[in-house]
Amino acid sequence: MDNTNNKHNSLIRIPASEHLIDESKICSQASHVVKTLLEAGYEAYLVGGCVRDLVLGIEPKDFDIATNAHPEQICEHFDNSRLIGRRFRIVHVYFHRNNIEVSTFRAQASQSKNQSSNAGANGRILRDNTFGTIEEDAIRRDFTINALYYDTENSEVLDFCHGYEDLKARKICMIGDPSTRYREDPVRMLRALRFRAKLDLTIDDDTQKPIKSMGHLLSEIPSARLFDEVIKLFHSGYAMRCFQALDDFNLLQVLFPITQEALNHDESFSLLIHNALENTDARIRSSKSVNPAFIFAILLWRPYLQLLEQSNQQGIPYSEGAWSSGRRTVLDQSTITSIPKRFSVTICEIWKLQNRFQNKRGRKALNLMLHPRFRAAYDFMCLRARSGELDEEDCVWWTRIQTLSEQEQRKMVNQNSNKKHQRKNKQ
Repeated sequence: MDNTNNKHNSLIRIPASEHLIDESKICSQASHVVKTLLEAGYEAYLVGGCVRDLVLGIEPKDFDIATNAHPEQICEHFDNSRLIGRRFRIVHVYFHRNNIEVSTFRAQASQSKNQSSNAGANGRILRDNTFGTIEEDAIRRDFTINALYYDTENSEVLDFCHGYEDLKARKICMIGDPSTRYREDPVRMLRALRFRAKLDLTIDDDTQKPIKSMGHLLSEIPSARLFDEVIKLFHSGYAMRCFQALDDFNLLQVLFPITQEALNHDESFSLLIHNALENTDARIRSSKSVNPAFIFAILLWRPYLQLLEQSNQQGIPYSEGAWSSGRRTVLDQSTITSIPKRFSVTICEIWKLQNRFQNKRGRKALNLMLHPRFRAAYDFMCLRARSGELDEEDCVWWTRIQTLSEQEQRKMVNQNSNKKHQRKNKQ
């Protein structure tokens, strides 16, 4: 497929008889927002990922709306709305815990005199509030499969970039020149890999070719934004596929250089990561909760152990060395992907508690189960056991004791204390 802009200059309307979208999967709140804007005399369409997913028969998690109404005009019609963003000014319309994102049609900065947009010397778009038409809005989106609009009034998919054709062919194709578009926003490389993993699509040759050579541009993205993108990758339900894709395209060494370094010298580390990501995918698919701290604790485990070993060799007490090694490991990673404090503390606690699982005797063992991070640390320990780092019996023992009554738990830890005492007497 030719990904030049002259490919994207005509509208194709796909009727309901062809796209077969199940409108019962459309969020009623999103429908309400669209209807309100239409009744106010504006254009309004569902757009992007939600339309893509509807075409694929997937129930979307989020619904975005595109309109020719400007942000301030949108807010006039919704008391429950808020104008957010500086790089891209958009409106969130709130419904209890849910929110619908509404954005104004945008054009490339060079296409309009009415613009509030600028780009850096490296071609990166820093701000973009240049409003335009729906046709201009479609062309400035990243991939053709994300440039689909749904006309709820006529039940039609509007396609300006041959995205419907690409979606049916299960291909991810960049709109415009891939190198230029990646330079504008390097995060598009991560989005391409995430869509490939999550939707089981292939990346068009022209679209994937520049990724390996341009991956270094990700290091120039704000670390807070990269943290969010990493969480999207690993909480997509396809974390293992995403991790493999990062490795295949040499992006792992950009996002997690100390993890990559550890993997280069310790192949067994990959088994722990594999088991942890598979476990995360299983939890998400079962609608169980996941904590970003856990993924980072896994990915940074070996670098942390290396620092802890150095600390031990220097004669620093374990408690002090565990915290200082943990903080330094998190700090090293935070220069690339920022890690919020609430997660960094949890990561360090998970690591520090690992040593306490070796003590299965008396009050200390019982107190460990009262620790607020016990469950996360226990899951971490069992993954280590599954990966050959620990004796499987450790996981079995701690799993069993959680199923017992308080009286039975005390009996179990006292038996271990008695066994230790008997061994000492024999010596």
